[in-house]
Amino acid sequence: MKFKLTIDKEKEELVEATLRSKGDFAYRLEELVRGYIGEDSITAYTEDDIKILKFSEIECVTVMDSKTYAVTASGGRYRLKMRLYELSGILPGCFIKINKSTIANKTRIEKFSAAFSGSVDVIFKSGYRDYVSRRCFSEIKKELK
Repeated sequence: MKFKLTIDKEKEELVEATLRSKGDFAYRLEELVRGYIGEDSITAYTEDDIKILKFSEIECVTVMDSKTYAVTASGGRYRLKMRLYELSGILPGCFIKINKSTIANKTRIEKFSAAFSGSVDVIFKSGYRDYVSRRCFSEIKKELK
């Protein structure tokens, strides 16, 4: 692996990496870079409080009753003021779409569970469970290979 660092106060900061495959190193590098520029957390709301959630705490972001929520590793649900498509633009690469209303953190997935009917559910480390659409599951399988 080669590494090159150029410091030039006149130029805009740019981090560019070329990797052979997208693996754990790529996700960690992306988290490091996003953390540096201040995009490693998001503001979330409950009935009474405002909380800053780190992306690593979030198991998934889902839409329920036309409102966007973050489900955390501790099992808490926090309201987000952004729409799902806006969040998909700022979340790191370890977040994947599992159905049309949920984006999941791959690092927080415990397992996939297949039902007799042919449907697939994802079970997170906190115990939270959501379904995986067939279209998204085929993309997830390709990425995991």
